[in-house]
Amino acid sequence: MTDLSHFPITQKWPVENPDVLQLFSFPTPNGVKISIALEELELPYEPHLVTLSDADVKSPEFLSLNPNNKIPAIIDPNGPDGKPIGLFESGAILIYLAEKTGKLLGETAADKANVIQWLMFQMGGVGPMFGQMGFFVKFAGSEIEDPRPRERYINEAKRLLNVIEGQLEGQDWIAGPFFSIADIAIAPWIKALNFYGAEELVGLSKLPNVLGYIDRFNARPSVIKGSTIPARDS
Repeated sequence: MTDLSHFPITQKWPVENPDVLQLFSFPTPNGVKISIALEELELPYEPHLVTLSDADVKSPEFLSLNPNNKIPAIIDPNGPDGKPIGLFESGAILIYLAEKTGKLLGETAADKANVIQWLMFQMGGVGPMFGQMGFFVKFAGSEIEDPRPRERYINEAKRLLNVIEGQLEGQDWIAGPFFSIADIAIAPWIKALNFYGAEELVGLSKLPNVLGYIDRFNARPSVIKGSTIPARDS
């Protein structure tokens, strides 16, 4: 049995089966990327609910695995050099899992480069811009009287969605005919528009390729299951 006791995070979130991958997460767009990928890859894992409260994400135990105090993070007891490895940053984890299994990156080196390109598009654009838009539309930023921050992020969200709409013309998935980690990264953020109450603001109904894309994504068994892992406390 693998010993993970040298990872301080296991003191706050005890591990039941140290021989499987450990997921420390919460079901946000970034969090479900990893649970969906793990379900899609059929990798055994043990989920741990890390709430977004300071008591969890800013605890010494969690910071020992992710000094950036953000979910998700993982420990893989079967690391690439035969030793356990801890990782944070959802994009980095997706690449790691895809390379570990040889799946969700396409079939060729060109496929892989294209997938990572679109993954970076999400990490550097869609996630940050949609998240900021959500702050100014749904959360505390909505109380700011100056309309410019809100308009800036709404317009940037529209622009990014139109990039996705164009990329999906004539193909089912963002990097081509195959499902990839880029889709697992992008689609949950598009779905977050509903949570933010921003679908109408960004004109989602006028983007048929994006709407079809989300329908295809939602129909995958891995998405149905992975989107609620870890389960929120009742």
